[in-house]
Amino acid sequence: MSDAAEFVDAALQRESSWERAEAWEAQLGNGLSYYGASVGAVRGTIRDAGRRYPKLSHDEITALSSELWAVPVFERRLAAVVLLQSNLRLLDNSDLTRLEGFVRSARLRALVDPLAVDVVGPMVERLDAPLRVRADAVLDRWAEDDDVWLRRAVVLSPLRALRKGGGDWDRFVRRAKILLEQSEGAGAEGDVVREAVALVLAEVAKTRPELQLPP
Repeated sequence: MSDAAEFVDAALQRESSWERAEAWEAQLGNGLSYYGASVGAVRGTIRDAGRRYPKLSHDEITALSSELWAVPVFERRLAAVVLLQSNLRLLDNSDLTRLEGFVRSARLRALVDPLAVDVVGPMVERLDAPLRVRADAVLDRWAEDDDVWLRRAVVLSPLRALRKGGGDWDRFVRRAKILLEQSEGAGAEGDVVREAVALVLAEVAKTRPELQLPP
């Protein structure tokens, strides 16, 4: 394990709480282990790591995120998400393969949603036109994938941009309508996607009530 990964892991373990770990395991489960560090502690740890290891390159940031993610501990994986959130300026469409792997293995709203809303979506939005076309093609493939968590990530990815008055509403509508049709009769798995569509619609309605999902 790299020095940076050891620093993050040790800091998270110092912030552990067995009471919180038990509560999170009961609430989130999913076969992960839990240190019991708070979300604030995770974010603080990544800030401290940024000060301790300044000016990390793209490859160093992405490698560190993979190191943290590789161990199935919730706080480590959440730290990987926060690390990527904090270094969006370094990411580009070449990182979608890594992010796809994270989403596929996360299978948990508490990890998939911030990956989609705060990493995938903003990263795609800031790409120039040629790279944006490639990235959108990848997300279109995710929308057709059998993995329901990839489909949820596609739905949630434009949320930040749409809330702020930007984003591609027509593309969201096309994807949402297809995914809603696919989710019919899919039971609890379908709920994962339907819930995401409802969340985006509710959030966008707060600032852009004129945007409606056509029947």
